[in-house]
Amino acid sequence: MDQEKTTSVDESTLSKGEIRKLNALRKSVGNEIGDKAFAEWLTSHSDRSNERDHNADKIIDMLWPLVEAGAVRIPRGGYLLRRGRGRIIVEPLKA
Repeated sequence: MDQEKTTSVDESTLSKGEIRKLNALRKSVGNEIGDKAFAEWLTSHSDRSNERDHNADKIIDMLWPLVEAGAVRIPRGGYLLRRGRGRIIVEPLKA
């Protein structure tokens, strides 16, 4: 019963959630099938990590001309944007 774990996935590059998913797959269907399933899932989801956030792009497009004109200054640490009731709430980011 002593089987050596042979992994086709480099676990050192995975996030905490991805490691949890890999371990859950291994536990439910076995190491070999779990590794194959996880590798397929990872390749199908790797393209999505490169997608840009369209809302962030719109915010950048609207604010950048103001920053260049000197009308708006964004300090280090930045701001937190939230939606309120019928308004946008802008607060300095507290670390």
